[in-house]
Amino acid sequence: MGRKVTVATCALNQWALDFEGNFQRILKSIQIAKSKGARYRLGPELEICGYGCWDHYHESDTLLHSLQVLAALLDSPVTQDIICDVGMPIMHRNVRYNCRVIFLNRKILLIRPKMALANEGNYRELRWFTPWARSRQTEEYVLPRMLQDLTKQKIVPFGDVVLATQDTCVGSEICEELWTPRSPHVDMGLDGVEIITNASGSHHVLRKAHTRVDLVTMATSKNGGIYLLANQKGCDGDRLYYDGCAMIAMNGSIFAQGTQFSLDDVEVLTATLDLEDIRSYRAEISSRNLEATRVSPYPRVTVEFALSVSEDLLKPVSEPVEWTYHRPEEEISLGPACWLWDFLRRSKQAGFFLPLSGGVDSAASACIVYSMCCLVCDAVKSGNQQVLTDVQNLVDESSYTPQDPRELCGRLLTTCYMASENSSQETHSRATELAQLIGSLLGYLTKYDCSSADINPIGGISKMDLRAFVQFCAERFQLPVLQTILSAPATAELEPLADGQVSQMDEEDMGMTYTELSIFGKLRKVAKAGPYSMFCKLLNMWRHSCTPRQVAEKVKLFFSKYSMNRHKMTTLTPAYHAENYSPDDNRFDLRPFLYNTRWPWQFLCIDNQVLQLEREAMQTRGEQILELLREPSPVWKQLLPKDP
Repeated sequence: MGRKVTVATCALNQWALDFEGNFQRILKSIQIAKSKGARYRLGPELEICGYGCWDHYHESDTLLHSLQVLAALLDSPVTQDIICDVGMPIMHRNVRYNCRVIFLNRKILLIRPKMALANEGNYRELRWFTPWARSRQTEEYVLPRMLQDLTKQKIVPFGDVVLATQDTCVGSEICEELWTPRSPHVDMGLDGVEIITNASGSHHVLRKAHTRVDLVTMATSKNGGIYLLANQKGCDGDRLYYDGCAMIAMNGSIFAQGTQFSLDDVEVLTATLDLEDIRSYRAEISSRNLEATRVSPYPRVTVEFALSVSEDLLKPVSEPVEWTYHRPEEEISLGPACWLWDFLRRSKQAGFFLPLSGGVDSAASACIVYSMCCLVCDAVKSGNQQVLTDVQNLVDESSYTPQDPRELCGRLLTTCYMASENSSQETHSRATELAQLIGSLLGYLTKYDCSSADINPIGGISKMDLRAFVQFCAERFQLPVLQTILSAPATAELEPLADGQVSQMDEEDMGMTYTELSIFGKLRKVAKAGPYSMFCKLLNMWRHSCTPRQVAEKVKLFFSKYSMNRHKMTTLTPAYHAENYSPDDNRFDLRPFLYNTRWPWQFLCIDNQVLQLEREAMQTRGEQILELLREPSPVWKQLLPKDP
């Protein structure tokens, strides 16, 4: 009996509503998977229409065109003799679901709807889809006539069901379900499912790769089994960048790692693994086996098809690999650069225009464009024909082959120094030197000034991470002027110069440092802290550097400034979303922009708490003094004058 299975997962750069392009990329991934010997191919979430369709999911056209693409996939000879697992929206009994459609040789085996929808932060899946709530139950789905004619099927199973092949059992999770407290893979694994697939549309956030890898390895270390993770990659039409990171794991180890940042539109991972390794691993976990005797069984769809082949005794199996992580500075260098590349090639614009101020923010933006040019040149050198075609279209020169990132940056990035009477010679010199070094012409948000742009590659990155990124660029790209920019004080240069020197400093104007501002932002956005709870958290965090009254003043200042400037969030340029505390929150942070800037009730609670803490501190200090006075030979008595 065959034991070794070759499975494939992928990362695809799909684009919302680009049905033709999405179809071709899916076909290419299936073709590559087959060429590597895979008998099962998993693709990313909603890959047929593109994940980021948003309110286009409400349109019947999106459903119709998705069905048309599915029909074309079913009819293609490329999809024969391999189980294909694709993602698309499906309307069942007038309810719209986010689904996986699994098919083989022009027959749809099952449709599995998503059961846990992502509905926080950037995600609004409950706006467009309904979660399937009937655990381990299925219904009959009546196929549209265009599919009936092709598949010769009228109905197929629809619901929470797993697939039983001749040699193993496969179950599906869809993105968010891996992140939930009661993930389906737990009970599926206990019920004998040996291969878990997860089709994701997971966007890039700094340091998020660690969480993904931990979730996947933990899922397979506790319960055994194979886990395939597919993911969207690229910018499919909005602020988010999907960073790939496809992976294959077994029994707590990673066996295949996909790239996290890449200009390749199609990336396919395969691994050959031994099913007996799963069975022997599970056999030793007695607690797992006891739980398995109690689990409710899943309905199974059987298929006369095996993922393994009988002549596999000499076939080598894949070996575990150590996951390679990028540092946050590298993530900033690569993620926004890939996002900019997708934006540029798909918008068909000729390049970017950037005013350089001589400060950190504009310098970081320029470095991201330069990093993009480095990625493009590297991709062309490695033989990526799609990137070469795209860059030739951008520069309108069919014979052009980019080789030098500096030369390419000169074609795609135009910079200028927009001076005023308040601008200093120092900032002009820094801006000029940076522009010359990267090959282009020659923090502080002011409404309709630095916010008046088309796109913003750094808007979701904290000042602390941004400074670390600029330091990384100074070393990586050999740009010494960046050290000068980093050492210069941050200034908006809105006030007149004093004897030719800058007299205005950002941190003085704000009344807080950028480090403090980053902490405030995380507590406000991620921890959902209001004024009082933020004060309580910071009391402990800053106990060695600030008194309770100083903490209170800082918190009240932040919330006053926050409410005064909140209206600016409604006009922010679309920014790359790199962190959950991004200030570009008008789309997914549904809080008002008109506040009572005095926050009277909240600030009174803080003031009362400060008074109580100060009274307690004075009482404690008084008790300490009394204790000293009660000592038999207190030190203070020795200081008194002696009797003659």
